[in-house]
Amino acid sequence: MYFLVITGMSGAGKSLVAKYLEDLGYFCVDNLPPALIPKFAEIVSRSDSQMNKIALVIDVRGRELLNDFFPGLEALKDLGFDCKILFLEASDNVLVKRYKETRRAHPLAHSGRIVDGINEERQVLQEIRKRADHVIDTSNLSPAQLREEINSIFLQGKEFKGMIMSIITFGFKYGIPIDCDLVFDVRFLPNPYYIPSMRKLTGKNEAVREYVLKNKATTIFYDKVMDLLDFLIPYYIKEGKTQLVIGIGCTGGRHRSVVIGELIYRALTGREYTVIIEHRDIERDRRGK
Repeated sequence: MYFLVITGMSGAGKSLVAKYLEDLGYFCVDNLPPALIPKFAEIVSRSDSQMNKIALVIDVRGRELLNDFFPGLEALKDLGFDCKILFLEASDNVLVKRYKETRRAHPLAHSGRIVDGINEERQVLQEIRKRADHVIDTSNLSPAQLREEINSIFLQGKEFKGMIMSIITFGFKYGIPIDCDLVFDVRFLPNPYYIPSMRKLTGKNEAVREYVLKNKATTIFYDKVMDLLDFLIPYYIKEGKTQLVIGIGCTGGRHRSVVIGELIYRALTGREYTVIIEHRDIERDRRGK
């Protein structure tokens, strides 16, 4: 019998992951007190059911009961059961946004401020995160992308390498995405906006792409960016970083940034980590700069 403990930050997607695991044949139990894990395992193992994959959602709703987290897992292993920990997290900004959208109170927000509850929760869960077998940052994952990651790990048996690469193209006039780790400014490249036939097109159009790529500076810039990423990424992974957000910005976010973003996306896709691309401002302000 195999046990998977789903834990992590409140609002990071634990309930959603439990639903996906149910679709994969897991028997899921939500908010089980850690001290009851060994007793639950004994009951299940003595039953006539065919359950051989169990997922337990455990988080700070149990508050002081979390003190029994590691003793409960050790007792489970002493009984001969295999057990893994899946830890879900997200950036503070994303968690605050999710709580505001759902209008729910954070379980540790005693003062009423969501950010205070998030900070306390990170402190409470830091040791559990260190000992997790899988850590997934859901900040920039859509529900479909999160399901794909869960299927990849728990259905196809692929190892999650601990890094999700997010490429975001944007327009500087609309602001830099607040969650970027690296930002590259491509406003020095020739701007297709000033070519009347290309003004209303985007960087996904072949004519725009050819116009940007024919410039020698584009090739030099792209090669230097890829050299930098090839150098940095292994160090980020070594330090335990689970998500890297790369921002590519031009003036309006429709032409040059999209071309370069797509180039980097294709170069990184197929490596040992998940790569996602988002063109944040590609549909904005079609009529003017």
